[in-house]
Amino acid sequence: MSSTAGQVIRCKAAVAWEAAKPLSIEEVEVAPPQANEVRLKILFTSLCHTDVYFWEAKGQTPLFPRIYGHEAGGIVESVGPGVTDLQPGDHVLPVFTGECGDCRHCKSEESNMCDLLRINTDRGVMITDGKSRFSINGKPIYHFLGGSTFSEYTVCHIGTVAKINPAAPLDKVCILSCGISTGLGAALNVAKPKKGHTVAVFGLGAVGLAAAEGARLSGASRIIGVDLNPSRFKEAKKFGVTELINPKDHNKPVQQVIIEMTDGGVDRSIECTGNVQAMISAFECVHDGWGVAVLVGVPSKDDEFKTHPMNLLNERTLKGTFFGNYKPRTDLPGVVEKYMNKELEVEKFITHSIPFSEINKAFDYMLKGEGLRCIIRMEG
Repeated sequence: MSSTAGQVIRCKAAVAWEAAKPLSIEEVEVAPPQANEVRLKILFTSLCHTDVYFWEAKGQTPLFPRIYGHEAGGIVESVGPGVTDLQPGDHVLPVFTGECGDCRHCKSEESNMCDLLRINTDRGVMITDGKSRFSINGKPIYHFLGGSTFSEYTVCHIGTVAKINPAAPLDKVCILSCGISTGLGAALNVAKPKKGHTVAVFGLGAVGLAAAEGARLSGASRIIGVDLNPSRFKEAKKFGVTELINPKDHNKPVQQVIIEMTDGGVDRSIECTGNVQAMISAFECVHDGWGVAVLVGVPSKDDEFKTHPMNLLNERTLKGTFFGNYKPRTDLPGVVEKYMNKELEVEKFITHSIPFSEINKAFDYMLKGEGLRCIIRMEG
């Protein structure tokens, strides 16, 4: 066991004290892990759009002060009572959702939506005892998505931590713990394009480009990228996107444009924006008889999806996915191996790297739409 096991650790964390205000680097106390928990030393973390969305207080009942961050790589520092499948020194990826291994979802081959540990954006405490493991001068600081990786040390439930190959470089594979796997899995596990298929991808951010990468790995012959931001088009070609459409350039619905380009529609479409109109377009642009549309983006709470029932009766399929249908602990190590075996390129998703002391720059990059993933080096 490490020399700090069982003790409170004092370390640096980037604390959000209020909505949309720059994070403040503070010294926090991180309590030891309790039953079925592990304490991790975070080495690299990355900013995901979900962090920004909730930091801006757009997505939940605001909960502050809070430590954001959930896309990361680290090493187990110590384990709590009852933890047998992880030990200090293990290399791990914390994940925003979990796999308890015991519920109906975990026992199903078809689902990754664990009853106990599925994503909960409102919860700011550990499920073990309803308390936070972070504090400053005795005042609790709330967790986020079970991760709170904008801290040099954090505590996670064992079911949300994937043990990976220790040879994998954490400064690269850390981005597989959220967005990249979400897009990749949407293509490989849900849309399942066949060799020679045409695929449309709506939204060319990191998740959408990961979906394009999945379509490329599947052997798609045409990958049509759809985005309102033309500055993303040059980058998209590195991920296998062969054609690009900006809906603003057309005076007809984008689904009609795609149908005309593809002699009746694409074989598969993957929607990665969260915009309900893009979702409808993604569904209506697939070919009748066999077309499959997959929804990845998270809509606003009042959105309604409307389409004519004939679109379904004409043998189009509409599917949704969560975290690319990957079970975090079971499947994520295999995604890391795809990178280790050079099947999957991760480096092209990483456009910036900054020291932890400059974490607010990562928010600036994302708010300006610059780049894809920014790696935050905790040692820096």
